[in-house]
Amino acid sequence: MLDMSARKVKGFKEKLADEVRFIRNWAENPLTTGAVSPSGPDLTRRMASYLEPERPGKILEIGPGTGVVTRAILERDIAPARVVALEYNDSFCQLLRRRYPDMQIVCGDAYKLRDTLADMPDASLSGIVSSMPLFSRPKEERRALLMQAFELLPAGAPFIQFSYALVPPIPPEPGLFTVQRSGWILKNLPPARVWVYRRRG
Repeated sequence: MLDMSARKVKGFKEKLADEVRFIRNWAENPLTTGAVSPSGPDLTRRMASYLEPERPGKILEIGPGTGVVTRAILERDIAPARVVALEYNDSFCQLLRRRYPDMQIVCGDAYKLRDTLADMPDASLSGIVSSMPLFSRPKEERRALLMQAFELLPAGAPFIQFSYALVPPIPPEPGLFTVQRSGWILKNLPPARVWVYRRRG
């Protein structure tokens, strides 16, 4: 019982520390952090649920922050060595390296995805999970990011993005890619939904 209580206290302290980190980073630069607090467990599990662990290739996580979505990805029985985390914020990069020492952490700009991940072969990923604050950028930049991401994904592999908005962060282009949306995840604060983009073959 003591061990269980100690783990709960440790988990609570870690969650509180993450909240403080998010608030601090959001206050310093709200356009790159994009949220005041980390995503809740219902949202992170929903995002990870769209991954296909049996599909070959690594998984790219964009904007992992403190690693709450990362944890949900690993809970899908996906080995840390299969995950590449791309984070812009240097302090989050350092935190992720401590928390996930077996995972590849890349500190860089996702909007320059093909330059940042220049060594990654085309169509080599099995999925991409993004927590980027896409609505903080013009629609042309959002679409450009998605097009770069599609270069790394085979046709049909998911690009998974969440938002708090009523509309998709990148409008569908039926001849080029499809967009699937989840229902509202009401237990998340604020409520959010997941958008899954797939390039047509």
